[in-house]
Amino acid sequence: MDILLTNDDGIRAVGLRALYGALIQAGHRVHVAAPMTEQSAVGHSVTLFSPLRVKQVEEAGFSGLGISGTPADCVKLALSHLLPKKPDMIVSGINAGANVGVDVLYSGTVSAATEGALAGIPAMAVSVDDYHPEELSAQAEYAVRMLVGDFWSSFPRQCVLNLNFPAGPLTEAKGLKVCRQTSSTYRDWYDERNDPRGNPYYWLCGVIPPENVEPESDRGYLSRGFITATPLTFDLTHAGYLQTLENHLAGNE
Repeated sequence: MDILLTNDDGIRAVGLRALYGALIQAGHRVHVAAPMTEQSAVGHSVTLFSPLRVKQVEEAGFSGLGISGTPADCVKLALSHLLPKKPDMIVSGINAGANVGVDVLYSGTVSAATEGALAGIPAMAVSVDDYHPEELSAQAEYAVRMLVGDFWSSFPRQCVLNLNFPAGPLTEAKGLKVCRQTSSTYRDWYDERNDPRGNPYYWLCGVIPPENVEPESDRGYLSRGFITATPLTFDLTHAGYLQTLENHLAGNE
């Protein structure tokens, strides 16, 4: 297959290089279009007021295009201009840090896959519950094996398969769980510090409180050592409230 590979951690990230190696080993034709610098938590932002620049990155055992933009920029530019033809799949990752629950709204990794899904291309986002992974070849090989599953022929259009690995060696994972996102949100706070001139600055911190996590959700399973797979769709309409809202607003006309 022709695979477009991207991420949000940057073109030199451990996770992207692991996926690249696993895809090549499996016989796929891999086209890399990834940010030149880390773009974590930029969500689905796109660049409107500055140009995008593309740099060919050639290293031993690796070839790809580094782009001076966001993950969504990378996919949009690749699909519309850089690739000779439409790819069969888009794979984004492997992200350093899980993308579960509300993370998918912030995640550049998931947003890059979503950009492909919106273009009608099957897409998978891959993450690991570890902010400092050093070796992800086993996780990459696992993810690549999923690309040939029979389910892709009936996978919903404009949908992303969100795959998350637990921290630690893959051999210690407890198996795969297909599950929904957790509905729990972050408890945020800001760490206030002073710069060398005595001026304050603020650093975002946050956790998803474990006591609020549903055990059978992506965060619940992942924290217990399972691999999780969640089909994500991006119709944000609250369908159950439509009629109620229409009734409430009818008297305002």
